[in-house]
Amino acid sequence: MTQQEIINQTAEHVKHLLTGEGSGHDWWHILRVWNNAKTIAANEKADQYIVELAALLHDIGDHKFHNGDETVGPRMAAEWLSGLQVQQEVITHITTIIKELSFKGAGTTSEMSSLEGCIVQDADRLDAIGAIGIARTFAYGGHKNREMYNPEIAPVLHDSFEAYKNSTAPTINHFYEKLLLLKDRMHTNTAKTMATQRHQFMETYLQQFFAEWEVATC
Repeated sequence: MTQQEIINQTAEHVKHLLTGEGSGHDWWHILRVWNNAKTIAANEKADQYIVELAALLHDIGDHKFHNGDETVGPRMAAEWLSGLQVQQEVITHITTIIKELSFKGAGTTSEMSSLEGCIVQDADRLDAIGAIGIARTFAYGGHKNREMYNPEIAPVLHDSFEAYKNSTAPTINHFYEKLLLLKDRMHTNTAKTMATQRHQFMETYLQQFFAEWEVATC
């Protein structure tokens, strides 16, 4: 089986698993991350095969939907790739990317261990900001039955992954706890350029949100 055939089969597999998912982690999210990752990889001279497979598989077993279990996604990815007889070296690289990918909290530091990992993380983070990022944030907040905004609950810059993933804060807080931080945490020059306008759009949105909130609650 050629590399392109493996990528194509993986795309079909993930599409089957995630089509119709309602929290913002659906097939369309994967497709956008995949396309962004391909664009960045081409500019950054990375291993396109690794980047594409990791982008496609990065959310098939997201810990947020498996009681916080961070081993599910890498395990599902490894099982799928093993079934396609992908080389173990490639599988290890991809599962490492998936393990390292998640945002761990504003007050934590985490490093991607390869250029390909940096690219997939950048591509994933690009889909968390801007207009689509805003839509996904509220979709996830609704999925988790969280308050949209509560002025009595201040944002928290979590200093551990455990604290971050166990947070039940209102959705607006997520902008300050993660989304507005992402522009300056992009790894590649390509992603930094792509992130600038999306970041500005979020700032404009929040200004409008709070202006309307003040009018409605004064």
